[in-house]
Amino acid sequence: MAVAELKKSTLTLVLNDGNDLETGLPIYRNKSFNNVKTDATPDQLYAVATAFVSLQERPLYNIIRKDNSDIVSE
Repeated sequence: MAVAELKKSTLTLVLNDGNDLETGLPIYRNKSFNNVKTDATPDQLYAVATAFVSLQERPLYNIIRKDNSDIVSE
């Protein structure tokens, strides 16, 4: 049987950078933070993300956590 071993996590803040002048569609910018503790809970990441957002000029659109795992056999 195979299992996933969590190796790395990244926290990404998606910020709204206004609207495109030609299309009127929103423009988004990403701010990524590497080396996030893999055992961090969603509540902890949310608290950190909101603290970082308070330092940004752009409003927050979304918070994304990306996990990378190795798939190995038991």
